[in-house]
Amino acid sequence: MQQLLLPLLLVLVLAVPLVMSTRKQKKQQAAQQDLQSSLAPGDRVMTTSGLYGTVADTSGDTTIDIEIAPGVVTTWLRLAVREKVEPVVETDEDSADDVVEAPAEEPSIIESSAGVKADEPQTTAQVAPPLEHGKK
Repeated sequence: MQQLLLPLLLVLVLAVPLVMSTRKQKKQQAAQQDLQSSLAPGDRVMTTSGLYGTVADTSGDTTIDIEIAPGVVTTWLRLAVREKVEPVVETDEDSADDVVEAPAEEPSIIESSAGVKADEPQTTAQVAPPLEHGKK
């Protein structure tokens, strides 16, 4: 009996994490399939590449049309849709809390020694010499 205990423990140590990871993966796949089947026109989505848009047409089996800007509709694979996102709703409280920014100051005009006005302020930045590639 002692001889069978070690191989049995070894199998358990390897098999349990493997089974747990496959269950997690199956749950994720089921959730992704539910998302794909529940997409409807008007849903706000994010693609796997990070592009936000609104679903325009879901009539294709493997493709979906997403409006990324007003009047700009692109065709994507359904699998490229990563998640549904909630549309941004601006409330009255948000607009009241916005801080009114002061207009940026115009750059000061500096007169150079020749009497010509320069638009850019003088800096103390140093310019590095060009690199000489290929020379040894």
